[in-house]
Amino acid sequence: MKRRIKITLPPGQKEVVLLDFLASRFTYHTRDQWNERIAEQRVLVNDTPAAAGRLLLAGETVEFIAQDVAEPPVCFDIAVVFEDYDLMVINKPANLPCHPAGRYFNHTLWALLKTRHCLEAPILVNRLDRETSGLLVVAKHPGVEAKCRAQFARRQVVKRYIVLVEGVFPDSLQARGWMRPDPESGVHKRRRFEPVALTPEPRTLPSPDAPPGGEWAETDFRRLNYVNGVSEVEAILHTGRLHQIRATLHSLGFPVVGDKLYGPDPMMFVRFCTDSLTAEDRRLLRMDRQALHAMELEFRHPGTDQLMRFEAPLPPDMAAIIVT
Repeated sequence: MKRRIKITLPPGQKEVVLLDFLASRFTYHTRDQWNERIAEQRVLVNDTPAAAGRLLLAGETVEFIAQDVAEPPVCFDIAVVFEDYDLMVINKPANLPCHPAGRYFNHTLWALLKTRHCLEAPILVNRLDRETSGLLVVAKHPGVEAKCRAQFARRQVVKRYIVLVEGVFPDSLQARGWMRPDPESGVHKRRRFEPVALTPEPRTLPSPDAPPGGEWAETDFRRLNYVNGVSEVEAILHTGRLHQIRATLHSLGFPVVGDKLYGPDPMMFVRFCTDSLTAEDRRLLRMDRQALHAMELEFRHPGTDQLMRFEAPLPPDMAAIIVT
């Protein structure tokens, strides 16, 4: 499949030369390669071929088809756990992005569902990070998506994860508090959990005093096993915030095994992005990806209202860490 990129310059955008804009923002081609594509009229500004020296203004649209862009290797070994006319339940492997972003387009679950499984417009109801394995729901029609999302919004879906963390985790813990951007981190993606309650009894009502950018988050944790410095922990989500499990555990002092963003060294993610992880980094990480697996999903079928429960076994790479 071909990826069409279309960008509208935001309000307040300063004048910028077309070639400069492309070469600085889309670095998968060199400046000379972009110059060639512009000369071949493969780049449009406001639906019209433009010259390399064309000044771009706020509100104008730049469009081109991304091709000859090498995508990073991924794992395509998805398993269809359930399928009918309305939906699919997929067991996604680690190292497979859900949606196109950055350098990933054809190497995504979304593209795989279109090409291998012939879904014209797959809609991923819930999403997993590229490195997270496990279960997710794919709606085949917008109406099905709406009914499924309504169950997630009303907290009627059981979402159980298995996660491996460093250290001896408590027997059980109910974490209630705020998720928000981490103001102390130089990585804009990183978030922080600020607890309001860590109690044996669930707290379901948020505090009225939300910090700036705060989103209420609730997760129940239970330790299942402890082997060689690593705890196997069950995590049940009651809300669905970005990086909820990983950021919560890191803020509580239990970083997820293999996690570069919320790992033992705050600079490890930078080294990972520049392909400069050290041998010591890899030793501390223990495995190549974050040890997080969406093991169980329970929800009602959007068409029949039948209660459906699915479980995906722990992947071999995580199981190998906790072998006694």
